[in-house]
Formats: sequence, C-alpha cells, structure tokens
Amino acid sequence: MRVTRFVGVIAALLLALPAAAQMRGHGGPVRALAITGDGRLAVSGGFDQAAIVWGLDTGAALSVLRFHDGAVNAVAALPDGRFASGSEDGRIALWRLGQAEPERVLEGHAGPVAGLAVSPDGAALASAAWDGTARIWPLAGGPARILEGHKGNVNAVAFLPDGGLVTAGADASVRIWTGDGQPVTLATLPSPLSALAVTADSEIAAAGADATVRFLGRDGSERGQVELGPAPVIALAPSPDGTRIAAASAGGTVAMIARADRKVLFNLVGPGLPVWSVAWRPDGSELVTGGGDRLVRRWNASNGEPIGPLAMPRPADALAAFHGERGAEVFRACVACHTLTPDEPPRAGPTLAGIFGRRIAAVPGYRYSEALRGMDIVWTPETVARLFEVGPARYTPGTRMPEQTINSAEDRDALMRFLAKATQPHPTGPN
Repeated sequence: MRVTRFVGVIAALLLALPAAAQMRGHGGPVRALAITGDGRLAVSGGFDQAAIVWGLDTGAALSVLRFHDGAVNAVAALPDGRFASGSEDGRIALWRLGQAEPERVLEGHAGPVAGLAVSPDGAALASAAWDGTARIWPLAGGPARILEGHKGNVNAVAFLPDGGLVTAGADASVRIWTGDGQPVTLATLPSPLSALAVTADSEIAAAGADATVRFLGRDGSERGQVELGPAPVIALAPSPDGTRIAAASAGGTVAMIARADRKVLFNLVGPGLPVWSVAWRPDGSELVTGGGDRLVRRWNASNGEPIGPLAMPRPADALAAFHGERGAEVFRACVACHTLTPDEPPRAGPTLAGIFGRRIAAVPGYRYSEALRGMDIVWTPETVARLFEVGPARYTPGTRMPEQTINSAEDRDALMRFLAKATQPHPTGPN
C-alpha cells in the first residue's frame, strides 16, 4: 500500500486568529463536506485529491491530508471523533485528527466512491460507488455487505432512522434496503439522481439532473416536489430539526426549502460557480458550503446571509491574457484540473508547465497511477493531440483523467498552439 503523506498540521497559534467566513486551501473545487458532532470542526474533500480539517470558528486549516489517488468525493464525521474520506480511487480511509496516516483503509469498490453515510448507531459506514453497488462496512471490522441492483453509477447513500438504507443513482431510481442489505422498495423518478437526504421522520428527499427535489415516503410513494431549475441539484442536506432541506445546485445557489409547505424560503447566492457540497452545524444556526470557487463558506441559516464579507470575484482567470484565441477557449474545459504554470496551487491533475518534451508521469510530487508510470510516452504536440483524438482511456489505459475527446482537428491544432505558448517557463501572452 502506498505510504500516506501528511502534508501539514497548522500551528496551534492559528486558533487565536479572528473568525473567518471563507476558508481557502483546496487547489480545486470542494467536492464534499462534513461537520463533527460538536460543531467545532469541518472536514472537506476536494478535486485536488486532498482532505482538509478546519476549525470552523477560526477558519484555520488544522491538517491537510493526502492519501488518495483521485478526487475526494465524499467525507463523513464518525461519532467517536474519527472521520472517513472516500475517493475516485475506490478506497475509503478512516482517520483520526492529528494522525499522519489513515487508521484503516476500506477496499473493495471497483469504481469511484461517490457518497458516504454513517448509521444512526455509529456502528457502520455506508458507501455509494460508480461500480453500481453500495456497501455497508462494519466499523468494528469484518466484511462489507454488498448491495446490488442499480443499473449504473450509485451517486448517493443515506441511512434511515431505524438503520435501513436508501440509495440513489444515475438510473433515476431510489432504492430502500433493510439494515442488513436486503432490498425493500424501488421508486423510479424522471431523471438521473445525484443527491439524497433523509429526515428523522423517515421522509426521503432526492434530486438530480432535472433540478427538482422530490419528497418520498418510506414506501417510495411521492409526497411532493419543489422545482428549482434550471441547474441540476448536486447536494442535499436536512436541517438538524428536520424542518428544512438545503439544496445546492450546479448553478451556484443553495435553495432553503421548507418541508411543511414544499416552498423555497430563500436562496444563498454566491459567486456563480457550482456548489458541490453543503452541511449544517449541529445547532442549525449555520450552513457550510463548498464549491467551484475552491472555498469553504459559512452562511446564516435563518436568512441566507453570508457570515462575514462575501468575496464575490471568481478566482483569477489564468486565460485572460489569451482572450480571443481559439486554443484558449478549448483549454477552458481543462482549467479545473490543470495549471499552466508551476507556481499555481495544485489541482486534481499535474501542472502542464513545460509539458512538451517531458516524459509521461514525470512531474515531481504528483501521484500518478501505476499504469501511467509504466508507459513510454514523451509529450509532444503530436502525442497530446492524439490523446484528445482517441480519448485518454484508449491512449493511456489506466489513467484517472476524465474521458473526453476533441473531434475537430482544427480545435486540436489550436489547442496545441496555445499549449506551446502558455506552458513555456515565462509565457508572455499572445504575440
């Protein structure tokens, strides 16, 4: 097993800093959030493959942990003070605050882990994954129960108050299971699902691509819906008292829904980038969100106002100097994962600085897959263009790079001209 690398623990004196409403530390979008039972700490997972533990009242990063070989898509706070992180690499790591390595690693999923949930009694952890399964892991040890039935990615998982389990997937189905993993109920909804929430009275909220939050009973019957549109809903979280549901969208807003009348009370409005994750502080006073601006933000849950100043500007546009160039526009699809210069914060993929003439899997400090480290490729305009012509999965089997192709030869040529210019040691912008 790869030796875990503990990137850093921020000095305790940082705890004396004034409260911060915005927590910056991830090198990519903040994909997942969880808050400890005492409300003091938050754990975030990012597309940059890191998990960060924060002091919520100070905004201080207490530790930055790098273990996973892919984006950290899910995190969960355990009742005993530990926390769990689930990743694109298919693994789940169990951590204790201050420890440099995971206390335990749960392996078995054959695809990215997309969701985690802790059982009401704290004895089990459930996971949802893109291998089409959910699993229930006994935290005391022993084999996981495997739940099969979804046709495609399982994107979300939540426990019912009695220990039963709910899963939702890209097949547009909500499935309800007993605590020992036996199927009970199937509800098929109109669109692929990406988010779940379960309340203390066993009502289920599910949402996804059609931007509608649907409320279901324990028997799978639909009790109501709230249309939020137009952007897909990508995260749901019930308030501690169960009266409200926070629904985060790819459009950058979070709708606060009143369960009693199925109406939106107000919207939290940020910088306009996707909000990937949302969590409540245990007393219900605050919401914490993570999104495409790479920040963890705090909000007043009673009125939707940001706590402290809301920095509205987006991160600096690395492509501003290349405005109007077709190659720069093609590259915009790559910005979330790759930087052009070596001095920018790390992201999910390696920096492209100096890429032409460099061997594959050669950026110092980046955690490449074993498959890539064994390949004999030198990156040139020709090899990079070929990668996008046939797709990463065919050209570099075993890569963690999302599958994408550029069908237009003209666009591939424009991208190569742009990279030749922008990845030089000291790019000067367009001639």
